[in-house]
Amino acid sequence: MTAAASVNHLTLNEIDIGAYRTFFKMSPPLRAEEERVALVEALAQGLLDVMMSDHNPQDVETKRLPFAEAAAGAIGLETMLAAGLRLVHNGEMKLITLLKAMSARPAELLGLQCGTLRPGSPADVIVVDIDDPWVLDPADLKSKCKNTPFDEARLQGRVKRTIVAGRTVFEYASA
Repeated sequence: MTAAASVNHLTLNEIDIGAYRTFFKMSPPLRAEEERVALVEALAQGLLDVMMSDHNPQDVETKRLPFAEAAAGAIGLETMLAAGLRLVHNGEMKLITLLKAMSARPAELLGLQCGTLRPGSPADVIVVDIDDPWVLDPADLKSKCKNTPFDEARLQGRVKRTIVAGRTVFEYASA
């Protein structure tokens, strides 16, 4: 048996919604801080296997509606690592636990020969500076969709390079 939780539900709670900020509207909805903490503890203890992005992009126009009418969902792929690193930086989780939940365990569950650095595995690697501070500007996102609950959030940790099958496919160019 396996179980997963989204990075949004592990790092955000219902208080973040504030005055019905629709970029925080998710399905299932964000819950109380006590429930967020319980999810984090379950992941840290291995009761949850996977942290997922819950990447569910919605057009900005479907989010700029009254809260009850706004679509649920947000981008998640580009913000997942930095948001997840919040759990490491604030002491709620060890880095190895986060990385396992984001890469090795999902690959294992899907029977994929990736998510590991074992000899013979595909050379799929990211180079990360886990301490690099930055503020998320939605205009800098690569996704066509720009709705994110981390709009203008202060984050710490940035992917500097992505290598797939031994070939660099992304390299961060600092300003």
